[in-house]
This record gives sequence, C-alpha cells and structure tokens, in this order.
Amino acid sequence: MTFSALDSELTGPLFASDAMRAVFSDRQRVAAMLRVEAALAEAEAAHGLVPKGLAIAIRRIRPDDLDIAELGRGTAAAAVPTIPFVKAVEARLPENLRGHLHRGATSQDIVDTALVLQMAAAFDLIAADLAATLNGLAGLTRRHRRTPQVGRTYGQHAAPITFGYTAALWLAGIADAARALPALRQRVLVASLDGPVGTLAGLGDRADAVRRSFAGELGLGVAPAPWHTLRARPAEAGAWLAGLIGALAKLATDVVHLTATEIGEVAEPHESGRGGSSAMPHKQNPVSATVILAAHGAAPGLAATLFASMAAAGERPAGAWQAEWHALTQLFGLASGALREARRLAEGLMVDKARMRANLDMTNGLLFAGAAAARLAPKLGREAAHRLVERAADQVRAGGASLQAVLADDPSIPQRLRAPLAAAFDMTPDIEAAAAVTDRVLADARSVVASIAKGVRQR
Repeated sequence: MTFSALDSELTGPLFASDAMRAVFSDRQRVAAMLRVEAALAEAEAAHGLVPKGLAIAIRRIRPDDLDIAELGRGTAAAAVPTIPFVKAVEARLPENLRGHLHRGATSQDIVDTALVLQMAAAFDLIAADLAATLNGLAGLTRRHRRTPQVGRTYGQHAAPITFGYTAALWLAGIADAARALPALRQRVLVASLDGPVGTLAGLGDRADAVRRSFAGELGLGVAPAPWHTLRARPAEAGAWLAGLIGALAKLATDVVHLTATEIGEVAEPHESGRGGSSAMPHKQNPVSATVILAAHGAAPGLAATLFASMAAAGERPAGAWQAEWHALTQLFGLASGALREARRLAEGLMVDKARMRANLDMTNGLLFAGAAAARLAPKLGREAAHRLVERAADQVRAGGASLQAVLADDPSIPQRLRAPLAAAFDMTPDIEAAAAVTDRVLADARSVVASIAKGVRQR
C-alpha cells in the first residue's frame, strides 16, 4: 500500500520526475544521514573531541549495508528515524569507536541536516528545469513576437494582442518565481547542529567551532540561532515551491483554454498514445496541463501544513515537526513533475497561426471597438463616443455587418473624423505595443536565467 501518489509505482511517474523521486528515496535519505554523521565526526575530530578514524569508519558504511525495513520498524517505535539509524551504524563500527558516534547531536540535527542536503540536490534539479523552461518560453515569445492573436477578458474577445505577448506573460510569471531561488537557497540550506535543547552544551567551549566546521564539511550555511523550533525555513521553501507551481498553473490554464475545440489556437506536443481516451479514439487531452493543474490543486494545502508547523512548542514539538515530512517532500515532487511538463510545453507547443487569424476575424471587427471610441472621443466626448460605438456594436451582433462598415454608414459621425476612425481598425499599434512588452520580458528573463545558473555553479 502507498500513502502518497508520488510514492506509488502506478501514479508516481505521472506527478513527479524520476530524478526527484530518487532524491527523496529512502536510500538517499539514509545516504544523507550517513554523510551528516561522517561530517560531524570529521568536525569533532578536527577539534580533538573524537578519534580521527571515526569519520573514515562511517564513510565505509554504505546505505545498502543498512536494512531500511528494519529502520522503519524502529522508527515506528521511536517516532524518529535517527534512533534506530544510530544504533545500526554503531553496530557496524569498530568497538573502540562506537562510544564516540553522534556526540553532542540530537535526533533532529541529523534528520534536518540530511533533509537540507536532499533539498540542495532537489533545488539543483529544479534550477535546471527552470532554466530550460524559461529558455523554451523565451524562444516561443521571440518566434511569435508579431503573431496576431485575440486578447480575451472574462473569456470574451477584448482587443488584439500577439501570441508572443501571451507567451511573454507565461515567461514573466515563471521568471518572477525563479528570481527568488538563489536567495532562497542561501537562506534555507543551513546545517542544524544544536544538541538536545539547542545550546549544544555537550561540546562545551568548542561548540561554535565544531558547528562551523560541520557546516563547512557539508557545504551548508550556519544559522545564527537553533532552528529546531524556528520553522520559517521549511515554510519559506514550501511557499516558494507552491508559488512556482502557481506560476506554472497560469501557463497550464491558458493552454487548456486555447486547446479547446472551439478555439484551437495551440496544441500540446503530439506523441502517439499520449492524451488518449479509453472511449473516444479522436481525443488528444492536454496531459501536461493536467499534471501542472493537479499539482497546483494540491500545493496550497501542503504549504499550509508547513506554516501550521511553525507553532512549535518549547524546544521540540510533538507532531508539528513530523508533519513537515509529509508536506515538504511532496511539494518538491509535485514541482518537479509540473516543471517537467512546463518544459515540454515551452519547447514543443504547437501554434496554429491561421486559427488565430480566423478567431481575430470572428466578431466582424468588434475587437476594434475600444480603439474606435478612443478616436472619436476627442471630438465627441468620451461618453458620447462610447454610446455611439456601443450602438454600432449592437448592430454588428444583430446583422452580421462589420463594425467598420456600420460606423462608415453612420451619418452622425462628422466627415473630418472618417480618416482617424478608419485608422482605428489597423492592428499595427496593438502589435507594436505587445512587442514592446515582450522585449522587456525577454531581457528580464535572460538575467534571471543567468542568476539561476550562477547559483548552481557556486554550490
């Protein structure tokens, strides 16, 4: 039995990437805990607290040397995996080293620091897919910088835009989320080594030196205060992941809308058998958008769990810390699946320019009603111009003539306004305005991709 869709062999591959599932596998968690204990031994040996051979002996132990099922049974009895883990590691050490293992540390130090190491690897995966998604969307934006498209508000035709502008909005939203990643990594990727109540009293006057050496061994930062019960960091990480998924959901929502049969302006990349129906052979359902929107549906509740865990009593809460284990890893998993699908869309979305053009013409020029009213307003007044064009729009809907033709036949419009009014039906200003936005977004996205890459290189 599985208790998470991400852990399931059946549904896991749909919702999370294989690489992310591997990062948070039981084997990798045990590997991270071994790495933490080895780093602790290395740091303490450097300051004369344990024998130098302890770290070497711990590093000889492989994750596969430990019985994960047995560790699980021990975790069920202890409420934390560290206690059975330390016993299992100790049993594999030379007898003269066993009493020095885990000196000064507490269970939460090992579990939290191991999780941070897994998060570091997870952020690397996310950064790579983020950069690829942003680059893919940037290419889509550039290719369709001047491709005319209907702009829609409240689901109805509003005014002309370009498909490049639509893609630029997807790009801008995801870039906004990505922009925060380097600073987030620096803040949350910190070690925990503070002992049973956070004072690390067991290491005496060498506590701070050991703490810094320990963090340095692992390539992590050092927090100014114990964070056993200061859980803003996990909550911030979860909130960022939920926000990223939300930005991807904007892309997915638009794709679902634009792939509707009645609109048909885009289609997800076609692969044989992908998006099919068990009953309707003609169907090509939007699988990528579905995965992203499913992640978006689950993410807010998981992030809320992390915020709820901030109400941590005393120096170690009962339950609040353990609740994080369910939420944070699932958010990473969902983000990985959503990003995988967003990258697929960014790099392979199929665009139907002809259908976009046909949809622009669908309403017989009503898209230009706002521009026409604006041309008339300086001479007729804003309200009078609005009423005049509104009446003309009613005639278009009733009789099928184009808005331009109806206005051209309106005797109440002075002759001197005829030429400016005709210019209102030229899409060029709309295209240029949309292109200006896309250019700004593209420039910003380039800087965001560079900052993400720099953050990965600095690790």
